[in-house]
Amino acid sequence: MALTLADVDKIARLSRLFLSDEEKQVTLTQLNNIFDLIAKMQSVNTEDVEPLSHPHEYTQRLREDVVTEANRRDEYQAVAPQLGEHLYLVPKVIE
Repeated sequence: MALTLADVDKIARLSRLFLSDEEKQVTLTQLNNIFDLIAKMQSVNTEDVEPLSHPHEYTQRLREDVVTEANRRDEYQAVAPQLGEHLYLVPKVIE
């Protein structure tokens, strides 16, 4: 799919960009190069290629699941305006 200068004009207008004639020509060349690259990539046979979740085979380093902070709930909730069964109570905003 090759673009024309009319296509670049339309894209520039929709994007609210002002391009000089030289910029339009450069943009046309760049966009057509991108479409050529996409066409080349689509022509590659990927029938026997399994999809990857990530390009590298990394395993996630996990830390031990241990408590590292003291329980300070009572201190934090001491300044709360309203509590109910150790939960913060807030005004109803959606009816």
